[in-house]
Amino acid sequence: CNTIMASGMAALSTLIEQGMSHRGAVAKLFNENRQIIFTGNGYSAEWPPEAAQRGLPNLNTTPLALATFNSDKAKALFKEMNIFTEEEVDARAEVMFENYVTTLGIEVVTLIRMVESAILPACVKDLALYETLPALAGDRSEVYDSIQVELKTLQALVDNRPEDLRAAATYMCDMVKPQMLAVRRRVDLAEGLMDKDLYPYPTYDELIYSHHS
Repeated sequence: CNTIMASGMAALSTLIEQGMSHRGAVAKLFNENRQIIFTGNGYSAEWPPEAAQRGLPNLNTTPLALATFNSDKAKALFKEMNIFTEEEVDARAEVMFENYVTTLGIEVVTLIRMVESAILPACVKDLALYETLPALAGDRSEVYDSIQVELKTLQALVDNRPEDLRAAATYMCDMVKPQMLAVRRRVDLAEGLMDKDLYPYPTYDELIYSHHS
């Protein structure tokens, strides 16, 4: 943001130094860049098509955003502002991609271990309570089995992660994260079915309201 601000002020300063009035210079920059101004809800569904209509990029994932950091345009800006050389920009982009892949990798391994070591064993114990009255078990068997199915799919995706950092970042974002959410949705269903004394982690109610007790 500081670099963008500095570049904008430099452009404004250049216009003024070339003889344009302060008002005229500001008006010129405003007219040339007014398409970026949006007074609606930038998080709403109306913004992406509006941005596309204005010719603006919609970088709605971390990999998409990181890919622009060392674009030719960005490199030229950093060089013009005497901030980074092209090599330094490339190095920083690589570090950011590596950090994203590493962080998400830690999260997915943690999720897998939490489910395998605690959630699934709790499912087994809860289901055992209905051995004599299986008609009362409801959807437990189906839901609990689906956790294992989704977890195996997630592990397979993790095992096939590309080696290239940029490809891995996109893969983790577009393939692994959605499957993590698929596992989480099944576990959330299990939480609603399971005996609360068997559920191995704090529930949402406990996290939100336990300090009131």
